[in-house]
Amino acid sequence: MLELKSLIRSIPDYPKKGIMFRDITTLIEHPEGFRQSVEEIAAAHRGLGITHVAGIEARGFIFGAGVAIALGVGFIPVRKKGKLPGETIGQNYALEYGVDTIEIHADVIGAGDSVLLVDDLIATGGTALAAVSLIRRTGAEISRAGFVIDLLDLGGAAKLAAVGIDVFKLVDFEGH
Repeated sequence: MLELKSLIRSIPDYPKKGIMFRDITTLIEHPEGFRQSVEEIAAAHRGLGITHVAGIEARGFIFGAGVAIALGVGFIPVRKKGKLPGETIGQNYALEYGVDTIEIHADVIGAGDSVLLVDDLIATGGTALAAVSLIRRTGAEISRAGFVIDLLDLGGAAKLAAVGIDVFKLVDFEGH
C-alpha cells in the first residue's frame, strides 16, 4: 500500500497568497496511487446498496467515475448550471461573494436509488451540501460521501455529518 498523502503536491500561495493548495494531479498521474485511491473509496462502500455515484465537477468526475466503475454502478455528473443537455434540476449555494448553481439531469435518479457523493476534496462543504440537497430533492437516498482529501480546519466534513452524511476520506490536511 502506498502512502497516498505523499503523492499529493502542496503548492503555497495558490490560487492566492495565504492558501496552501493541495494538488491531486500528482496523485492521478501516479498509476498505482490513482488506482489505490479509487479502490479504497470503492471498498469502503461495497455491499451498502449504492446504485449510483455522483461526482462533483470537475475533479470529482475523475475519482467518481472510477469509483462507479469499481462498484459496477452508474455515474451522475454534478455540473455547473447550463453545462448539461436536456432537462435538469438545480440547487443554488452560497459562494464567498455571490451564489452559484449546480445541476443534474432531472430523470437520472429517484426513489429507491442510493447515491454515494464523491469529490477530490472537502473544504468548507458548500458545494457538497448543495449536491446532497439536490440529490435528496429527487427522492433518492444519500447518506454517504467519499473524498480523497479533507481540509480539517475548514469544517466541511462536520457540516456534512450534521445533515446525516457519513464522510469517508483518504487523507487529512490541516490549514486551508
